[in-house]
Amino acid sequence: MSAPEARDPPAPPAPDGGGGGAPPAAGAPPAPPGAVPERLPVLALAQLVVFPHVVVPISVTSPVLVGVIDRVVESHKRLLLGVVRTEPTSDLPPGVFDAATPDVVHDTGTLAVVVRLLKLGDGTLRMLVQGLDRVALADLEAGGDGLSARFAPIPSVIADALKAEALRRAVAAQMARVIEMTSLSAELQEVLAGITDPGKLADFAAANLDIAVEAKVELLAAGDVVARLERLSALIARELQVLEVGSQISAKVKTRMDEHQREYVLREQLKAIQEELGEGGPEGGEAGELLKKLETARPTAEALEAGRRELERLGRMAPQSAEYQVSRTYVEVLAGLPWSVLTEDRLDIAHARQVLDRDHFDLERVKDRIIEYLAVRFLNPEAHGSILCFVGPPGTGKTSVGQSIAEALGRRFARMALGGMRDEAEIRGHRRTYVGALPGRILQLLQRAGSRNPVFMLDEVDKLGADFRGDPTSALLEVLDPAQNHAFVDHYVEVPFNLRDVMFIATANTLATVPPPLVDRMEVLELPGYTPREKLEIARRYLVPRQLKETGLEGRGVVVAPRALQCIVAEYTREAGVRQLEREIQHVLRQIVVDVVGGRSAARGVRVTAAAVRRRLGPPKVQPEVAGREPEVGVMTGLAWTPAGGDILFIEALKMPGHGAITITGQLGDVMKESASAAWSLIRAKGPALGIGPQAFQDVDVHLHVPAGAVPKDGPSAGVAIATALASLFAGRPVRPDVAATGELTLRGHVLPVGGIKEKLIAAERAGIAVVLVPARNAADVAEVPEEVRRSLEIRLAETVDTVFEAALLPVPARAAAPAPARSRVAAEPPSAARSAP
Repeated sequence: MSAPEARDPPAPPAPDGGGGGAPPAAGAPPAPPGAVPERLPVLALAQLVVFPHVVVPISVTSPVLVGVIDRVVESHKRLLLGVVRTEPTSDLPPGVFDAATPDVVHDTGTLAVVVRLLKLGDGTLRMLVQGLDRVALADLEAGGDGLSARFAPIPSVIADALKAEALRRAVAAQMARVIEMTSLSAELQEVLAGITDPGKLADFAAANLDIAVEAKVELLAAGDVVARLERLSALIARELQVLEVGSQISAKVKTRMDEHQREYVLREQLKAIQEELGEGGPEGGEAGELLKKLETARPTAEALEAGRRELERLGRMAPQSAEYQVSRTYVEVLAGLPWSVLTEDRLDIAHARQVLDRDHFDLERVKDRIIEYLAVRFLNPEAHGSILCFVGPPGTGKTSVGQSIAEALGRRFARMALGGMRDEAEIRGHRRTYVGALPGRILQLLQRAGSRNPVFMLDEVDKLGADFRGDPTSALLEVLDPAQNHAFVDHYVEVPFNLRDVMFIATANTLATVPPPLVDRMEVLELPGYTPREKLEIARRYLVPRQLKETGLEGRGVVVAPRALQCIVAEYTREAGVRQLEREIQHVLRQIVVDVVGGRSAARGVRVTAAAVRRRLGPPKVQPEVAGREPEVGVMTGLAWTPAGGDILFIEALKMPGHGAITITGQLGDVMKESASAAWSLIRAKGPALGIGPQAFQDVDVHLHVPAGAVPKDGPSAGVAIATALASLFAGRPVRPDVAATGELTLRGHVLPVGGIKEKLIAAERAGIAVVLVPARNAADVAEVPEEVRRSLEIRLAETVDTVFEAALLPVPARAAAPAPARSRVAAEPPSAARSAP
């Protein structure tokens, strides 16, 4: 590689010190004002603006542009420096932009000469260029040698010399302040002090100021020196504001660092003094206060030892370290747990019965279980009750009864909503290695309750999920096991905590989604749906007074008649609970409030009647399922169990010419389809006993359908109803519309027991059914049905399917006609998931 070659081109003509312009190079005639001189090469600069009278270093790497510069130097010519238009976020480096095109170059540029040239061995050219004058570029073209253009000088004009001088002094003072606050060379102060020409001062300041390229181009294009100085003064003022804010921030950071350093030194000195005096350890300062709190909480020996160890670590750490806060929070959590705080149970059975009866109607099994618990605690204060689980449809009072139990026992109440929970750490907590780790919800709620023996409700335990973060139901196995929960270990606390004194109560709509090991740890108490009479009592005692207070009608003499409540229950609600009933009552009362406020009704003494209810709520939303039905061939009523309570469903059968095939529709599950197949085989085998010839099954196809096709259905309890519908279809005997049946069917015609009897019978009574056939082996379940429902229904026990046929099938009509296609009958409010109980 050859050595670098340095050359000094002929000295450029000295710039005119008065007006800031530059005469043409030696040998060239001066251009007249406004005329466009000869075409000169243009160097397009990115992120760089060269002002007149300023010398700037530039590197050229393009071979084409290197040749252009060589020709410029050899011919003693000048060149033009253009500025490339760039976005504020552009990442172009400052310097020559080889790929520039005429459309990206500003119309304003600088006339310049090369004052120093250095050519390196790799062909790179480094040069010093001096700006001579600001010019307007015209006729910009791109050729083989790069860009070229014609130009016209932009004269510097001073219209008001006095104002220009004032602005020069102001800008000089501002610029001196900028030099002091930045890393600019101190020599610039001397150069700044020696410039007396306002135009030159403006160009010097603009060249050394860190402002946007577009602002510099604006200053370069300004021929009016006063306007140029005014604009420059505003830009420098803004830059000074930025620098002052940055200086303040730096000063604050430095002060803070100095304080931390001073504090660290003092603490180290204090620690050394304490060690010399034998006073070191966790007994002093903040660690001492935390130790007192921890000892006041009276934790277990293991927890106290863990807290002491953490406090010793705390004393050896600097307060500004991240680990310091982690350790401090851990000790605060330990000190905040109710290790020894126990509320005294109120073992007054009469008071407990009064509280439970005051807040809830019926729920006798739940109330009796709480009374039993109190009686046992009275004789054996050390006894620990089992874990209770209330299972029932929505709106039956499972959650609210927990608060009443807490009041009856004199304990504090904590509730943990489990619906949608998928992270095991919500139960057991996060390990302290994670940023922002916290104890699990169990310990957090105990800390909030401030007691080690509250009534703790685990709400919606059947809604727990599981994913890659773990299975919360598995974590609950330890919490709800009386043999293990005396030493429950949270991942955050890492020491055992005694949960044996906590009275856990879980709630669920169904146990189908709860793992069997978890169910095995709980005593399940089922809360069936309410009967119409119970709903009336609940509405009269609780719902109406609560809604009168909610709507502002309390104390205004508003009376809701019993017949009005009966109308709402029978014609506008169809549910196992009472939530919809309360909404409808509120709807009626809200309309009364509107009438009172609008002056259309008296402010006091309003009586709500059944007619008023129908007028305000509109047409009835619910009709009895069997109202107006006639005996029909091939249609049988079945009973279903759902998480929202019991319901009825219709089994429809239709035959058509074919070859003995059967089609089953209605979104049925595998178990229900198998029940249909068993019923089909049974009817074909029992054909002669039912008066059906063998040929009747060979020449037809059968379509079996269960309406509400959008609702999944499954379970074996519809087998008896399916067999009855098929027997009716082939024997031509209509089915009584007020008869319903449930039970699993065997191939020999026996009726096996099923679940959900209580809910199914309540649903049958609600739908207007008169006769219900249930498996004989479910007689014990029938005894648990509310007496009101048993009085309203004729309940028959069936050992075999023949008993069902005898009760449900009517004789063949005298003038039997071909059965019409069965019509779909769906409840006015279809169940959310009509699944027959297993």
